[in-house]
Amino acid sequence: MPDLANQDVAYLDKQNGRVKVNNRKVYIFTKRFIDIIGASCGIIFLSLLFIVIALLIKIEDPKGKVFFSQKRVGLNGKEFKMYKFRSMVSNAEEKLQELLKYNEVSGAMFKMKDDPRITKVGKFIRKTSIDELPQLFNVLKGDMSLVGPRPPLLREVAEYSDYDKQRLLVLPGCTGLWQVSGRNSVGFAEMVELDIHYIQNRSVMTDIMILLKTVLVLFGSKDAY
Repeated sequence: MPDLANQDVAYLDKQNGRVKVNNRKVYIFTKRFIDIIGASCGIIFLSLLFIVIALLIKIEDPKGKVFFSQKRVGLNGKEFKMYKFRSMVSNAEEKLQELLKYNEVSGAMFKMKDDPRITKVGKFIRKTSIDELPQLFNVLKGDMSLVGPRPPLLREVAEYSDYDKQRLLVLPGCTGLWQVSGRNSVGFAEMVELDIHYIQNRSVMTDIMILLKTVLVLFGSKDAY
C-alpha cells in the first residue's frame, strides 16, 4: 500500500486532473472539535440504548460477545480496529468465504440482503444502523471522524486501483455521502465517486448537512442490511 501521509494531492483523477484535499488547519481543527463534542454527547445520551441493545444481544446468544471489532483501513492506509454491536453469529468470518459467490454489489465490497449469518437482533440493529453506534468510540480515539468515507476492509483495499485509494486520503467516517445517498443500493464505483466528491468539497457546512441528513434517514432507510 502506498504511503499517503502528508499528501495534499491524490492520484490522477479521471476527469479533473488531480483530486485536491481540504486540509486547511482551521477546518481540521474545527472538524476534530465537532467530532469530540458530538461523539461524547452521543455516547452519553445513547448510553441507555447501548445497555438495552447489549442485553438483547446477550439474551439471543449468551455465549457470543456484545461488541464486534474488525480491522479496517483508515487515513493514509493505517489499519485500526473498528467497533460495532455484533449483528452476526459468532463464527461469521469463517462462513464468509462460502458466501462470496452470492455478493449482491459490484466491486470491492460484499453485501448480501438475506445474509444467513445475521441474527434476529442483528437484523433490527442493522436496519436502523444502531449496530454502527460503537464507532463513536473510534471517533474519540481519532481513528475515525463523524463524517467521511466508509472505512474499507483490508481485503477490499487489496483490490483497489490507485484511483480508488484516494478514499484513504482523509479520515474514514461513521456516516458520509454514500450512507445518505442510497447506501447498499449504490454500487462500489458510485460510492468511490461520492467519496471523491466529498473529499474535494468537504467543509464544516458540508459535514453538518451530512450529519443532519443522516439523522433523517437513520430510521427510515430501506437500503440498510
